[in-house]
Amino acid sequence: MRMQGKTVLITGATDGIGLVATRELARLGATVVAVGRNADKTAAVVERIRLETGNPRVEGMLADLSSQRDIHRLVQQFRERHDRLHVLLNNAGALFHPRRESVDGIEMTFALNHLGYFLLTNLLLDVLKASAPARIINVSSAAHRRAKLNFDDLQYRRRYRGMGVYSASKLANLLFTYELARRLQGTGVTVNALHPGLVATRFAVGSSWVGRVLRGLIWCFGISPEQGARTLIYLASSPEVEGVTGKYFQNEKMVESSPASRNEDAARRLWDISEVLTQRAI
Repeated sequence: MRMQGKTVLITGATDGIGLVATRELARLGATVVAVGRNADKTAAVVERIRLETGNPRVEGMLADLSSQRDIHRLVQQFRERHDRLHVLLNNAGALFHPRRESVDGIEMTFALNHLGYFLLTNLLLDVLKASAPARIINVSSAAHRRAKLNFDDLQYRRRYRGMGVYSASKLANLLFTYELARRLQGTGVTVNALHPGLVATRFAVGSSWVGRVLRGLIWCFGISPEQGARTLIYLASSPEVEGVTGKYFQNEKMVESSPASRNEDAARRLWDISEVLTQRAI
């Protein structure tokens, strides 16, 4: 029960690795806030995990994390119920094809996969600092290795390819992780990122042939959510990574990310743009 007394918030908690991490961290004794989009599904997941783990301290909260208004509402609701947060797990994400925009008029992959992490984390930073030692964990992907950010067209209005845009968002996750780690030095709050592996989940969204092919390949060759969640659970709960920050993990081991992900100028530039797009001066 090494997570007894710890409060954890997990996004994308009703499917895939998020669901497994929610269950296993509850089994370790944590108070777990599971964030989902669908009310009935989230309630069912919470009830099932309570029964499976015997832990009554599992609760659900609702948010569409591509919507900045929803993120603000989620944070307000969390603050009304909790004054401590020891682990924030940014897990919700998807690959969209064809191109679509969020309710805020931002390309959906960038809005959900990067700005969702950025805004939610920054809105909860004071609670995390007050709870230190605390951990932030960002789910990225090995897909970042093929990516580069086009700062002249981060919305991908001119040329949109679903997998390429997804890979760029995973690169953004790492740039955000490393820049945030630099900014949080000395606070007692650590931030790390991970690649869970190619997990057999429904993360490719869309009705195009590209989306259907991607989903088929993932289901054929992907690992199970239980396997994919291992590094997520490790980073959230293991004493081995206490105090470790600004690192990238795969298979519960620290690995080197791409040179592009370690570009500090790009990280600062992305941070500044993200502030503008979320209308928040941090």
